[in-house]
Amino acid sequence: MLAKVSANLMPPPSLTEQIAITKVHSLHSLCTNIISERPYRAPHHSINLTTLLGGGPNLIPGEISLAHLGVLHLDELPEFRRDCLEALRQPLENHFVKLDRINGHTQYPADFMLIATMNPCPCGYFQSNIKECTCSPSAIQRYRQKLSGPLLDRIDITTPVLQEPDSILHRGHTTSTKQHTLAQKQIHDAIQQQHLRYHDLTRFNSRLSSLEITRYCHLTKTAKDLLSQASNHYCLSARSYFKIIKVAQTIADLELSPKITTEHISEAIQYRPQILN
Repeated sequence: MLAKVSANLMPPPSLTEQIAITKVHSLHSLCTNIISERPYRAPHHSINLTTLLGGGPNLIPGEISLAHLGVLHLDELPEFRRDCLEALRQPLENHFVKLDRINGHTQYPADFMLIATMNPCPCGYFQSNIKECTCSPSAIQRYRQKLSGPLLDRIDITTPVLQEPDSILHRGHTTSTKQHTLAQKQIHDAIQQQHLRYHDLTRFNSRLSSLEITRYCHLTKTAKDLLSQASNHYCLSARSYFKIIKVAQTIADLELSPKITTEHISEAIQYRPQILN
């Protein structure tokens, strides 16, 4: 449910983005008119590599390209085939997919927001506040090892979602609507901050190169010290190091803060539990 809502929280696509989305979908014969909303794709975990990446006799785009400029939601992430998961690494890094087949070669855009969801263990109750987990430590380890380190390294934010009590679920939609509106405004303001910073309506924190991070992302001295200590202590990869700064910059933008502070760096680090374990 949260993954579906995320597509509505994103800003509406510009005319240029609408045309780009429509082009990809027209190659799949999925549209006859221009698409004015960001796509939301949620393939089943039984999907094969060709359907995910694209291909076939006519080299049609796959799910990751149909999610271009929108959301790709992978529910029950460890249940996807290993080759499908590992194939996501290159598109997540370069935002396009290259198809090299016997019948031809082509390249499709794949600039999507990946939202992956999974249970904490096979039974689903590890560290639950509702029910006791029945999984053995070895079963939990095997379950989590289905996700490789390089793939997890490309995911910017990882956060647990605890089960809510029935009393909260039955409150109705009034509070949710207010929160949705507030979240939309915060995201809009944060995007405006980025537009002003980069002088580019299509440039966002997530797409910054390491050189651009040095130029645009201003950390306080204490924030730099904290990041340096974390890098040395957890032996951060270069990718993790710069992703923490980009996430921290986004947190700062949501708070309309002119600089990245220790609080922003600390929160960004907590969103990467794969480096803390």
